[in-house]
Amino acid sequence: MSAATVLYIILSGIIALVIALFQYVYKSKRSRLNLIFTGLRFVTFFSIFLLLVNPKFEQITNSVEKPNLVIAADNSSSVLYLEQNQKEQELIRAIKNDEAINEKFNVNFYTFGNNLQPKDSLSFTDEQTNISKAISELSQIYKNSIAPMILITDGNQTYGNDYEFTSSSYKQPIFPVILGDTTTYVDLQIKQLNVNRYAYLKNRFPVEAIVTYNGNENITTDFTVSYGNTIVYSEKISFSRTNTSSIINFALPTNTAGVHTYKATISTINNEKNKVNNNKNFAVEVIDQKTNIAMVSSFLHPDLGALKQSIESNEQRSVTFLKPNEVKDKLDDFQLVILYQPNRSFNNLYEVLKAQNKNTFVITGSQTDWRFLNSINSNYEHEITNQTENYLPELNNNYSTFILDDLDFESFPPLKSTFGKVTFNTPVEILLYKKVGNVSTKDPLLLTFESNNRREALLLGENLWQWRSQSFLNTQSFNQFDNFLGKLIQYLSSNKRKSRLKVEYESFYNGSSSVIINAQYFNKNYEFDARETLTITLRNKATQNILEYPFVLKNNSYQLDLSSLSPAEYEFTVRAKNENISKSGIFKILEYNIEQQFLNANVKKLNQVAINSTGKSYFIDNYSNLSVGLLNDERFLAVQKNHKNIIPLIDWKYLLFLLVFCLATEWFLRKYNGLI
Repeated sequence: MSAATVLYIILSGIIALVIALFQYVYKSKRSRLNLIFTGLRFVTFFSIFLLLVNPKFEQITNSVEKPNLVIAADNSSSVLYLEQNQKEQELIRAIKNDEAINEKFNVNFYTFGNNLQPKDSLSFTDEQTNISKAISELSQIYKNSIAPMILITDGNQTYGNDYEFTSSSYKQPIFPVILGDTTTYVDLQIKQLNVNRYAYLKNRFPVEAIVTYNGNENITTDFTVSYGNTIVYSEKISFSRTNTSSIINFALPTNTAGVHTYKATISTINNEKNKVNNNKNFAVEVIDQKTNIAMVSSFLHPDLGALKQSIESNEQRSVTFLKPNEVKDKLDDFQLVILYQPNRSFNNLYEVLKAQNKNTFVITGSQTDWRFLNSINSNYEHEITNQTENYLPELNNNYSTFILDDLDFESFPPLKSTFGKVTFNTPVEILLYKKVGNVSTKDPLLLTFESNNRREALLLGENLWQWRSQSFLNTQSFNQFDNFLGKLIQYLSSNKRKSRLKVEYESFYNGSSSVIINAQYFNKNYEFDARETLTITLRNKATQNILEYPFVLKNNSYQLDLSSLSPAEYEFTVRAKNENISKSGIFKILEYNIEQQFLNANVKKLNQVAINSTGKSYFIDNYSNLSVGLLNDERFLAVQKNHKNIIPLIDWKYLLFLLVFCLATEWFLRKYNGLI
């Protein structure tokens, strides 16, 4: 409390006393009753003056904060397959019932498999394991507290970053509890199959198989690939104690279009424990055409390479670089022409494009000749300013031409574009708006339109390569950006009439991946309609069972997760409830459970995680040693914290009660004695 505040309190007391004496003592008879009134009036005025001064007091409270103990338990089906599920559940119960551990720590339970979940019940149904993701998310939750982790797992991760290295993000000790043992079993395994997703009709597609052997004897076995009941490839392979792996390369023919499913098999040997990993299914979609795209530019730019890599990530598409004077006689070979920053050297090319009514994708930037472009086309015109500006992208969620995914455009760097307004002479669909800083201009950055049965797209900015790089930084993969651009290329390379019901799905899905189907429904004005109810009817071609599910509305599309379906080939029909509109198709779910490919716990990697984090690893049967270690570890001590709160007097409710009491008592005494 400051000296000035103390002075104000003293003055308040003096003033309150003077007023009280003046009212009940000065020129009044001295009596016991007046002295009581003087005291009550003094307390009343002094309380009021104190509230006006409002001094502040420090309140210090002490609390003891126990450290957290994070229990991360593996909920994937590999634990069940390794027959460690009962032991893991018993360990969870033992931790819950350990009074010493619960007295020292705040115990928090999580399970992980596909995703991290804050719970302590285990079902062992997750078909994927991402240990790295679980550790990263827990590191964010407990980054500001003492929180050692007990990681209960077999250490077998099926996707995600290598947790041996990402575990360093958890800046606290990790104590892996290993589900399994170090016993080595004799095993043959098809470790990996590398095959292209697409192949072309009347061609041959390459297949690479990696087969591994774990054992000490010399053996010879058969590797076969079958299509239905027909063996299309076979080879004998020999292994020994020193020769433990073999890479097999071969090619298979494509005689008919469609999705073709194959089964690779390595013959089992005696005493082999895991026979599931001796088989692996794979599929190839055979197509009878390829989309050829011409990319025309008069100069070099990083965007050209980024566009080529992004477009050709789908093997159904091929990009050819050409100069403006090289395209004229080759246009018949291409379904789409990308014009990068056109200038007057494109004059003859534009005339040929108009004559052949070719679809185009025009990308402009700082080196675009807008005077030429304004004169050569009649669909749009750009204001000539000779100035440039950097524009950020803003997604138009009402874009209805095809289904869009938000790539977190807000995190993308700006594109460099010519400053000025663009006017359009034809209806356009805006896919991305321009933003300057945080201000949305509602001017188009990326748009599509159709004119004279020709589809066109216009991107008003260069440095698209930075978007692809940022997408990789955001997701650790180029896939999202490549899929986004792929949808635009697919739309531009086709002249099919726009449908009111669009359905997006894959021809086949691997057994452990998500089976997601997206759909969009448009009204008669081709505006996205969120009021419609879409349903899908599925028929299992093997069992003839029929299933029906509703779609769920998500942003500007309908979505359905069918990951729970069993492996089979399915025919489906998507219908709009209120309109006689439907779309049909076929997809396959391949039989493959990656969680059943493991024989042992990954002891080596879990030991390394413990070493890197200054923890210690334990086998599942040694919980007592882990408990003792945690209780005796001086790094995990309770912390006493002092909390200092500054409390103003006006918040002290008892002063108000005192003020009311004094006023009420004075009034009652005066009334009782006939002074009122």
